Amino acid sequence: KIQEISYHLKRHKVFTPSKYQNLPIKMKLVSLLLVSTCLTTSAFGVTQTTVVKKSAGFNNKQVAFKTSASASPLFRDASITRGGAVPGWAAYNESLEKSPLTTKAFTSLVGFLLGDLLAQVFITGGPLDVKRLITLTSFGFLYHGPSGHYFYNWLDSKIEGTGAKAVFSKVAIDQLLWCPIFMTVFFSYLGLVGGDSLATIADKIKSDLFTAMQGSWKVWPIVHAVNFRFISTKHRLLFINVVQIGFNIFLSLIGSKA
Repeated sequence: KIQEISYHLKRHKVFTPSKYQNLPIKMKLVSLLLVSTCLTTSAFGVTQTTVVKKSAGFNNKQVAFKTSASASPLFRDASITRGGAVPGWAAYNESLEKSPLTTKAFTSLVGFLLGDLLAQVFITGGPLDVKRLITLTSFGFLYHGPSGHYFYNWLDSKIEGTGAKAVFSKVAIDQLLWCPIFMTVFFSYLGLVGGDSLATIADKIKSDLFTAMQGSWKVWPIVHAVNFRFISTKHRLLFINVVQIGFNIFLSLIGSKA
């Protein structure tokens, strides 16, 4: 599907770097967020299309999507759908079972790497800022993945179920409690790595924290409504990271702003 999208983009000559850089930043962010969301939906099988496989000598039909909410119905059943939902899906799940913390840390590493790389290539332009790329990628590995692992495990243990009340409560806690903590740590980390004084870091937080939270509130409530309703705990951070590739572009821009 990604190859097909790339073919149509090239054929119609849209989103080429030269044209893309002329778009307003807000339009670029919205476009990349939409692309990330669409690719997430496609990869995780959100559509209700079913895949049928007939066994030799039998007329029985098997549905390739699980129906139990606790089993992440958005993910295809690799034992029925040839190749699974995505390549390496079985290996990734095995890694989640054996080393969940490390696996989620590397998942966030990839998410932040792609987010800042796309921001530098398509929005800010110019030479690649390797230091900035390493700084943000390291943040994903050192903080976003591990903290997300513990936070969402804790949240799911305290508020069980996938009903409307449980989903609303989880979204509210995530956005009103976890979001400001996460953003504060994010700005503090960037300041410390950049050698800023504590006073400078405090000023950065005062000036940009609410802006960052407003950006989060425009994207994540609906994403987390899907997340807490359909995705199992162990896959929660993976789902977040795929969508967050687009949001990380926003974070990399606001984080690198003087």
